[in-house]
Amino acid sequence: MADITAAMVKDLREKSGAGMMDCKKALNEAAGDMDAALDWLRTKGLAAAQKKSSRTAAEGLVGVATSGTVGAAVEVNSETDFVAKNDQFQAFVKDVTEIALKTSDDIEALKNEAMPQGGTVAEVLTNNVATIGENQSLRRAKRLEVSKGAVVSYVHNQQAPGLGKIGVLVALESEAADDVLQSLGRQLAMHIAAAFPKALNEADLDEAEIERERAIATEKAAESGKPADIIAKMVEGSIAKYRKEHALVSQLFVIDGKTKISDVVAKAGKDAGAEIKLVDYVRFQLGEGIEKEASDFAAEVAAASGVPQKA
Repeated sequence: MADITAAMVKDLREKSGAGMMDCKKALNEAAGDMDAALDWLRTKGLAAAQKKSSRTAAEGLVGVATSGTVGAAVEVNSETDFVAKNDQFQAFVKDVTEIALKTSDDIEALKNEAMPQGGTVAEVLTNNVATIGENQSLRRAKRLEVSKGAVVSYVHNQQAPGLGKIGVLVALESEAADDVLQSLGRQLAMHIAAAFPKALNEADLDEAEIERERAIATEKAAESGKPADIIAKMVEGSIAKYRKEHALVSQLFVIDGKTKISDVVAKAGKDAGAEIKLVDYVRFQLGEGIEKEASDFAAEVAAASGVPQKA
């Protein structure tokens, strides 16, 4: 049997929202596998599907920048939140975002681009690590462009203009007036920041995730004791709901809670007298998909100071 620690139980509780004893039981059932334990809790109806996805651990900043029909988002990580407030670090993220806007979102190519103050992105990053005294990394970048219309940005938890914890880009293709596209784009971007869609359309959702959801739904439906044909319908109903809830165009607009995003865009186009197409989006949440090792802060301070902890 796997050794289930208090830290593992606490971590699963934060990810799932389930009770402590349920989390401990789930970890025992899953032999300590965190993902399997989360699935077990969801099978028993004890955890929310998106709790894990919205939890982040890494520090740093997400930068966004736009220029008419082009937009870029960049994530640069650091070890602590203190660095995110550092002027030197913020200037670096802003500069790299502007470079991505004008060039490419390929990370290796970005590292070789020239910085305004001289040197390449990689060289300046290395210098920042040395002078700030903390490890940093250029993690990812994404660039959007439309032939006509606008790419609109939004930053949630903004720490400086264009810099924050969640950065969103929305690409709208249209001949509608720019003020119309900017207003619509900002509303959509705020929705995306809050609703966390996994793909633009239902067809674009990760099939591996769909199959994982299907397995969970099948196990839950089987516990009902209903006939096989009813169980099959229950499973397909669950999957259809999952697809609608996680594809952007079929999500319900967070502002009114009842209108599909596709209908919001269609109405905006009708009101503007010009068709508007939502062609793509980017949502970067700081540290998304990165898990920090659990640590005892008091123990770290004691170790650094040389003062032994009391037993």
